[in-house]
Formats: sequence, C-alpha cells, structure tokens
Amino acid sequence: MAKTIKNNILNILGNQVSPGTSTTINFNIAKLYTSTKVEIPIIIERSKIPGPTVLITAGIHGDEINGVEVVRQIIAKKINKPAKGSIICIPVLNVFGFLNMNRFFPDGRDLNRVFPGTKNGSLASRFAYQFINDILPAADFCLDFHTGGASRFNAPHIRVDPKNESLVALAKIFNAPFTLLSKNLEGSYRATCAKKGKNILLFEGGKSQNSSKEIAVEGVRGTMRILSHLEMLSKKFEVPIRDSDTLLINTSFWIRAKYSGLLHIKIPIGKHVDKGEILATITDPYGKMRHVVKATNEGYVINVNEAPIVYKGDAIFRITKELVNE
Repeated sequence: MAKTIKNNILNILGNQVSPGTSTTINFNIAKLYTSTKVEIPIIIERSKIPGPTVLITAGIHGDEINGVEVVRQIIAKKINKPAKGSIICIPVLNVFGFLNMNRFFPDGRDLNRVFPGTKNGSLASRFAYQFINDILPAADFCLDFHTGGASRFNAPHIRVDPKNESLVALAKIFNAPFTLLSKNLEGSYRATCAKKGKNILLFEGGKSQNSSKEIAVEGVRGTMRILSHLEMLSKKFEVPIRDSDTLLINTSFWIRAKYSGLLHIKIPIGKHVDKGEILATITDPYGKMRHVVKATNEGYVINVNEAPIVYKGDAIFRITKELVNE
C-alpha cells in the first residue's frame, strides 16, 4: 500500500510530490483493444504550509458529466490551489465510461459497486483495488461528485450516513440545498471510505449526459465552503454564502406513474409542494387520455424524471416525507 506523506513528501503511485509544487500524475490501469493507453490525470496542488489532504473526485459513472464539470471548474478557477495542505483532483475516474458516455466499465460492472476491489478480479475490481490502495491513503477528507442516473434529475444535495455526526456537521458546512441522510451502500466508494476511517461527502445533482450551470454552481460553492472551514481556501476567494441552511431529509419516497404515456412535468425541481398539488400530466399520443399526477403529501421534490415517455410503474417524482429540521 502506497502512502502517503513522509517528511511532508506526498507519495502517490511511486511519484514523490514536494510541498509548494503543482503536479499531474497519469494513472494507467489498462489499455484499449488497440494498445492505446488510457490514462487518468491526477492533478495535485500542494502548499508549502502543512495541512490536510483533500481528495476531490467525479466520473465514477462515466456518463455523469455534471460532476466532472464541478471538478473542472474547481481546477480552472484555481480553487484547488490550497492556502495550506494539499488538494488532489481527479475529474474523471471512469475514463472508459466517459469515452462511451455510459455508466459502466468495459466489463459491464458498476465501479461504484465493486469497491474496495480485488487485485486479480475484473477490470473494474482491479481499478478499484489500485485506487483504494495507491491513492486513497493520501487523503484526509474526500469529496465525490455524482448526478442522477438515466433521465432522473436530482436536486443538489449531499448524502451522508446519519450515524456519522461529524459528517452531518460537514454536510451543514457544505450547505447544499438538501442533505439526504442515507446509509452507505455495500461496495460503494462511500462505504469503503467509511470502513477505512475516511470522511467523505457525496454530492448529487443534475442528471446523466447533461450539464447544468445551476448544479455546477452549487457543487463549486459548497466545495469552497468546506475548504474555507479547513482553512485551505486561498484568501483571494470570498466564501460563498447561501441565504438558508441545508434541509436535512430523513425519509423520502417515489411517486410512480399509474399509466403509460407522454410525461408533461408541471413543477420545477426542488419545489415545496402541498398535498394534492398538480405535479405532471400523463397523456397518450392520440389526444384521448389525460391523467393528472398529484402530490400525495406535502414535501420538497428532490428528483424529477425528465423522460418524455414513461411506463406504468416508472418512478417520476421523489418527494421528502420527513425533515429533521422540522
């Protein structure tokens, strides 16, 4: 297992990174069929002043472009140049999926279900193993950026295990519009970090194969608030302030389509709705049927299915049921 920091020298993948330097290391795990190298850039910025190491990742699912855009902006705006400590940015973890604009690795596996991986397993499992053993040990704190799958658009939110009080406190500092209290999924990057004693905030916002300026803003500003809390944000930046505190969500549920047909959304993502409020209509293509979808209870809409057509039983809205803040 590689680590990490000795005599203030950061060692990643056999590369020694000194304080006060900027370095890009190419992480190479496999090649294409054509023998072309597939390399994952790891962008490292180190201050001369000692401090924590923050690992910022996106693109575990290759089609989740909005997360990639958040990390890209953090780099492009030089937010990743720390006042102290080190910031490691990996904008695209699953380059294979990114190239093909799909969620999975070439072996058909979901990278976020095979952590911590195995040394001699499938390609995704081998990648997870090397990442966990050769890169993660350097981190003191992790930020991981995701989006909603398929056509489901997530309101910007942080996901944390409610049993980890320190993470809940950090989620409040990140201060996304919503914080979803949810247990860790076995095989996920988040669960592996928890088992290894690494604090991690998972950000969700937007949908796959889509880039939303509003979602990117929430991700970047939340990151700046975390870096400011860690005293790592450069003094040339002002700390972004939101007008309200994050809403802690204890439970939520899906409203599912009762009919198949064309879906017409009537409300914006993140809206607070009352019981009985019209959320959408479902019609047939022939102008004969029109079904109204109403909210079954009061709450915030934190996920909207933006698919133009749905089948009976498809999840179309996720609505909060219980807020811890209340």
